[in-house]
Amino acid sequence: MLRMSKLTDYGIVLLTHIAMGAEGALHTANELADASRVPLPTASKILKELSRAGLVLSHRGRHGGYSLSRPARDIAVSDIIAALEGPVALTECGEGGGRCGIEESCPARGHWNAINDAIQRALGGLTLSALQPPLVRLGHAPTIPGPTP
Repeated sequence: MLRMSKLTDYGIVLLTHIAMGAEGALHTANELADASRVPLPTASKILKELSRAGLVLSHRGRHGGYSLSRPARDIAVSDIIAALEGPVALTECGEGGGRCGIEESCPARGHWNAINDAIQRALGGLTLSALQPPLVRLGHAPTIPGPTP
């Protein structure tokens, strides 16, 4: 089973909460931890990593907090995963750098690169804005015709 870490899952949740606010709005780590139910120390750690990766901006001071560094539609899920886990790859040979001891003689090596590239493209095409819940529009409920007498 392929699975991303809990920290990456939490990172996506925190970013989605930020994205649901008004564009440019600041959100404190406390506020985000409460809204998402991610423990505050974990939320703070993740937000620092996301800031280091350039996905959020950290605003210091009494009225500080975190905001997205760019619109949610411009932040790919692959960027989030890479910021918190490293490059998106199923196997070490897909990352390069000779981490695998059998990489030179592996007959599947070239195929793993194609699979990794396909996953990277899929995650790169999915943006943070696509992960937000749909807006509920308030207005008049449609009238449903009743039985005719």
